[in-house]
Amino acid sequence: MADKYRYLIIGGQVAGAAAVDGIRELDPEGPILVLRREKHLPYDPPPLSKALWMGKKTVEQIYRHGQGYYDQHHVDLKLGRQAVALAPESRTVTDDEGASYQYEKLLLATGGSPRRLRLPGSDLPGICYYRTLDDYLRVRGSAGEGASVLIVGGGFIGSEMAAALHANGVSVTMLFLSPYLVSHVFPEELGKALQADYEKRGIKVRSNDAPVAFEAAGGKIATTAKSGDRLTSDLVLVGVGIAPETALAQAAGLDTEDGLVVDDRLRTSHPDIYAAGDNAFFVYPGTTRRMRLEHWDNAVSQGRQAGRNMAGADEPFTYMPYFFSDLFEFGYEAVGEVSSRLSVFADWSEPNRTGVLYYLDENRVRGVMLCNVWEKVEAARALIRQGGAAAPEDLRGAIS
Repeated sequence: MADKYRYLIIGGQVAGAAAVDGIRELDPEGPILVLRREKHLPYDPPPLSKALWMGKKTVEQIYRHGQGYYDQHHVDLKLGRQAVALAPESRTVTDDEGASYQYEKLLLATGGSPRRLRLPGSDLPGICYYRTLDDYLRVRGSAGEGASVLIVGGGFIGSEMAAALHANGVSVTMLFLSPYLVSHVFPEELGKALQADYEKRGIKVRSNDAPVAFEAAGGKIATTAKSGDRLTSDLVLVGVGIAPETALAQAAGLDTEDGLVVDDRLRTSHPDIYAAGDNAFFVYPGTTRRMRLEHWDNAVSQGRQAGRNMAGADEPFTYMPYFFSDLFEFGYEAVGEVSSRLSVFADWSEPNRTGVLYYLDENRVRGVMLCNVWEKVEAARALIRQGGAAAPEDLRGAIS
């Protein structure tokens, strides 16, 4: 006999936890079940590559709620459980221990899994595909001052972890195939300037290169690079992006592309099933472009809205999520479609340090990056929503 719940949430990270908050804003009593693969309570991931390393937060401070919150709000939180089957026709979910649950409304907040390297030796014990709190605890315990770490990947997680580890006295080498740091977002001039700053600080940056094999070498890991060089380190940390978790949805017949296709209410192709967070493929508000965002603010805002809609709100998701990062003294916040594939107009007050980047497509502002410019995200959202044509010369000083 399957246990029955009004609301079932698969994936209890940020989006799933925020969905509980959204549900309880409208329905204080309806039974909620959260199936969570990790054995930790839901927590905020950004500190894993930022505040925890800088001593600004402790592990206890990153949890979104304590166990008491879930008890008080009548939430059955099952940790260390993974959904393995979904039957929309009978509204039934089965977990990896064989238990079955029936639901009225379901949220798939399954997020994504780190993309793994398919190379000789890529599953050696000293290689970490960095994403979770357990990964942080593992790296924190083995990458103390004086240790050496090779970071594979030059995107968000690679650049943040390089800065965090370097600040903790770790010898850091970065290895990535792209021509400069965070090349999918930064324009070339900015990316190369930041890369030069990393190198001045003592971080070894090997762009336009990639690993081809790993092997154990006397308690360390030897990485053979495409260039033919052999790099030895105590630990290899891999951050080459994630793949959205869609297998459960696909097996259940839901529509998927780059994630689960959702409408403006965050409903999937089945009206009683919603998706939110890293796995949701949605039309970004203020644009006509579908995208999938792997950022904290998106997971929080979508999760809460999905929860409200599951509880009957029937509200469109109109919020424009932003993301942020801190790379030594260079901090930024960005909103909209921020891609180096677009035309970028840079309005610098200090080149490659302080200013605003406008990402343009057909002379329309699609995204904005605020570089060491603070409390201007709402102004950036308003500019994107306007949607009118804007020549670069019209944008100088538009946000300052």
